[in-house]
Amino acid sequence: MNKLRPVMFVGTGSDVGKSVINTGFCRIFLQDGYSPAPFKAQNMSLNSYPTGDNLEIGRAQAVQAEACGINCTVEMNPVLLKPTGNSTSQVVLNGKPAGNKSAREYFNETDRNSLFSEVMRSFDRLASRYNPIVIEGAGSISEINLREKDIVNMRVALHTNAATFLVADIDKGGVFASVYGTLQLLPEAERNAIKGIIINKFRGDITLFDDGKKILEGLTGKPVIGIVPYCKGLFIEQEDGVVIEKKKTAFEEGKINIGVVLLKHLSNFTDFNMLELMPDVNLFYSDNPETLSQADIIIIPGSKNTLSDLKTLREKHLDKVILAHHRSGKPVYGICGGYQMMGEEVRDPDGVEGNIPVLPGLNILPVITTLADGKQTRQCRFSFIESDISGEGYEIHAGHTSSNRPLCRIENGETDGYFLNDKTWGTYIHGIFDNASVIERVLRQIDPDISATVNYKARKEEGYNRLADVIRENVDMEYVYRCLR
Repeated sequence: MNKLRPVMFVGTGSDVGKSVINTGFCRIFLQDGYSPAPFKAQNMSLNSYPTGDNLEIGRAQAVQAEACGINCTVEMNPVLLKPTGNSTSQVVLNGKPAGNKSAREYFNETDRNSLFSEVMRSFDRLASRYNPIVIEGAGSISEINLREKDIVNMRVALHTNAATFLVADIDKGGVFASVYGTLQLLPEAERNAIKGIIINKFRGDITLFDDGKKILEGLTGKPVIGIVPYCKGLFIEQEDGVVIEKKKTAFEEGKINIGVVLLKHLSNFTDFNMLELMPDVNLFYSDNPETLSQADIIIIPGSKNTLSDLKTLREKHLDKVILAHHRSGKPVYGICGGYQMMGEEVRDPDGVEGNIPVLPGLNILPVITTLADGKQTRQCRFSFIESDISGEGYEIHAGHTSSNRPLCRIENGETDGYFLNDKTWGTYIHGIFDNASVIERVLRQIDPDISATVNYKARKEEGYNRLADVIRENVDMEYVYRCLR
């Protein structure tokens, strides 16, 4: 295949759908016989994923790699910022933790040129192996106060000579102002790098925007190359925590109600995607004690700051709900940070998470967790010790939890988690609920006759292909390819 220029999708703001658009183009290029790979220089997310060589990247790039039909690598996301507080993030550089920094420290005290050179080395390694590179920007490209600090948006576009397309979300309103204002605030070289505009999340009859398209093209001098409809029911794993705001938050009569404790620092919410797809399940997120108490099953999810979230759990009296639920014999499960919280105590002697040295846990499981520097990051296959359940998932956690009655045996011979009984266990394995045998075992604690019929991998493949079809139908792909040649 002929070598194509990189293609880049940038936004008028955050949550305009760049990640999903990127994913769709990854699948299109794969379908058209190319060997694409995703790239995002810097990502901010609590939803991450381990590469095959035990390094950590943003979940979106792992999803995009899957849409490309390839394994994810650390070059696809060399800088990952994982928020640990209101203004502090753990910096993950080239897949490994590089310390915690405040926003001021990260933007003002890091050598931006050196960091940019580092991420471009990752890009160059990808570009030597794949064709084309599908690049995702971050947030808005017109944050003029941060232009000199940029290592992820238009600086990447110019450096890589990428054919760049501006994505705007019409569902939010104000699309004319956001597109026009964004382009007007760009320097000439950056404005010239924008080859077209994609209007995303359009509801209703797209022909009603014909006049709007002409007006926008007249205002900006850029072609509107596509108007992508709002796709209800299209399943694509999403990374941005904003998605949580659109999740269910209430009990539903006539279904198995699974309440996920809504933690401030909740991480890896994609752990529950397959459960959400089950027709007999209503999975909801809540930090309201009354609402959570209505659940048939409670899951305490992962957390980027276990001690802080454990403290808040008690302040909101959610601990009382969870303990009452457990004492009544109803199922309670914990993943990663949630597993740590279910124990007797969580210790942080070295201040890995902050200034809370120790807190008592919920005392549901007889385990003690000690946090420490360093991180266990790996994909894994597992089997339950007490049953014939098996599957695959991944670990991303710091510290060690003592356990004399493990839940799982990992394929390398190590053990994981704690098994109290079928209705009460904890594990470090993210993605454990992506496995039909695990889901079936859990749901049968409520309904013994239920079966897990969803094929999660097949559902994801169906989503990638349907997304590619939607983009092909609504975007001028001939123009896109002309820009890449």
